[in-house]
Amino acid sequence: MSDPFAHRVGEIMSADIAVPEHDREMRFYSRVLTTGENPLWREDLMNNSGTPIIGLGKRQPEYAHLPTQWMPHIQVADVAASAKRALDLGGTELMHGKDENGNSQWAVLLDINGAAFGIIPVVSAEAAPSREASQIREGRISWLNLTVFNAPATRDFYREVIDWTVQEVEMEDATEHYVDFNMATGNGNPSAGICHARGVNVGLPPFWMIHLSVGDIDESVRRVREEGGKIINTKQNDDGQYRSVVVEDPVGVFFALVPG
Repeated sequence: MSDPFAHRVGEIMSADIAVPEHDREMRFYSRVLTTGENPLWREDLMNNSGTPIIGLGKRQPEYAHLPTQWMPHIQVADVAASAKRALDLGGTELMHGKDENGNSQWAVLLDINGAAFGIIPVVSAEAAPSREASQIREGRISWLNLTVFNAPATRDFYREVIDWTVQEVEMEDATEHYVDFNMATGNGNPSAGICHARGVNVGLPPFWMIHLSVGDIDESVRRVREEGGKIINTKQNDDGQYRSVVVEDPVGVFFALVPG
């Protein structure tokens, strides 16, 4: 499980997006995420401790070249070195923030499939959320996965760029067994999954899919439809309860809901 409060190479710190119809999108996410008797999210899209987890910005002209998809921010040891490795491996650089001395502060990249992601330095202990906030497991990015046709090449790209280690996950579809991949930090904590576009993941777009936890997933699904979104894919437990629900929001952005 991803830990957005940990200051460690390979951990997902947050995610953001610049969208058209910003007011409509704010209403959609604030309605869909704030369910349950004790909502895990606030209407400003922070979690219930006030910690920033996702950012929903307006589609300004300077962001027009960014793809309309959620972009996770992943911590790396050296932003400049990771950005160079991404380019050497066939990725694309969209933005690169530097300080007045030319030192890299952050970068926004596309991988070999066109999936967008950001890289940032490892967050210092002083800049990390408080110990109290770090104990909150709700209202967060609980998982991140990417579904592509060439999963091994994508695995190798991120292993080099982020410095993730790889854990194989046994899978099967109607014809054969195969493996997907969990991408883990140095301590073995899985932060993200890279999946083949087959089996349970057929039809998912080749973008990073952030999984957001909610207090009442049935009510959240109802609000998705009420607010103009679409349900694309569901996974359920044996008792019929939702394990995860892939959603397309009103402007065509994909993400997943999971129980808090």
